[in-house]
Amino acid sequence: RPTQAVCVPAIHLHVTAATMQVSQKDFQKAQEQLKLLKKDPGNETKLKLYALFKQATEGPCNAPKPGMLDFVKKAKWDAWNSLGNLSQDDARQKYADLVSSLISAESASQKKEASLEEGRHDGYETIIVTTKNNITKIMFNRPDRKNAINRQMYREIIKALEEAGKNDSTIAVITGNGDYYSSGNDLNNFTNVQPGDMEKMAKDGAALLKDFVDHFIDFPKPLIAVVNGPAIGICVTVLGLCDLVYASDRATFHSPFSQLGQSPEGCSSYLFPKIMGLAKASEMLLFNKKLTAAEACAQGLVTEVFPDSSFQKEVWARLEAYASLPKNSLAVSKQLLRSMEKEKLHAINSRECEVLTERWLSDECLNAIVSFFQKKSKL
Repeated sequence: RPTQAVCVPAIHLHVTAATMQVSQKDFQKAQEQLKLLKKDPGNETKLKLYALFKQATEGPCNAPKPGMLDFVKKAKWDAWNSLGNLSQDDARQKYADLVSSLISAESASQKKEASLEEGRHDGYETIIVTTKNNITKIMFNRPDRKNAINRQMYREIIKALEEAGKNDSTIAVITGNGDYYSSGNDLNNFTNVQPGDMEKMAKDGAALLKDFVDHFIDFPKPLIAVVNGPAIGICVTVLGLCDLVYASDRATFHSPFSQLGQSPEGCSSYLFPKIMGLAKASEMLLFNKKLTAAEACAQGLVTEVFPDSSFQKEVWARLEAYASLPKNSLAVSKQLLRSMEKEKLHAINSRECEVLTERWLSDECLNAIVSFFQKKSKL
């Protein structure tokens, strides 16, 4: 482009020209680096980049102000105009610095992710299992399905709990990947079943559920749920079998059993009245009340609630401190707290699964599930 006439003292001419040359080179390099970013830096950062680019190439904002209803162009114009009389050299440098900081941040994030991958366990598709810093983390990993639990996921969680119970970790943590903790039982488990196969499906499903809940009852180490978002159904009911439940303030807790023609599971028919009282448990298990994180905490289902903005940082700092405690002492102490009720919990789990088998085979349950899918398809 044609160079602009710049009036500068002669003594600074050589330095200024050299600086401009380096700045232009960095600016061009930054434009190429920006294309290599793998993650979207977000709208706010993209507006800054746009404004600095326009200022670097055209100077102060010279475009007419867009109409108030042209939100995108208005946001771009405001960003560019906010730079005022910032020089083109300074704009180029700020653009290059911003891109450099984005590249550095992404590189650090990738290193952190690679570091986390070091302790990853093989053999899982629907969950991610890692062991690091004496913590085995079991993460539901079907974010596109809101971490709904299908049959494969049930079996993989059972396997992960067995591994975590025997390995050298001090504690185990269950959490979700993405916006949801888990939307509970994948109702597609009930679809594509031929009428003649319904009884087998119900019995097999109940046997799998019983085995799943048994592994929570028998887990030998401290088991902590880190509820990062909405939780529904089975992943709510087994919270009563966890030793601690930490929740983001955006988490909710919902067990819509009667809405789907079903009945409680996960030993919640016994543990929820014990934890929150019969009236509150009935409101949740019979009448489908959805609890906020604050309500669940007030009723004793959740141990502590954290602001979503600092949730991961605060919770994992605390968990790492717990994991540094004497491992055998924690395990023995948990057994003392839990052993007196183990036999009763197994009996309750068996009874709940028997009732659920009957419910799954009832016309009322089938009609409720069909109605659910019909409403869903209309949304």
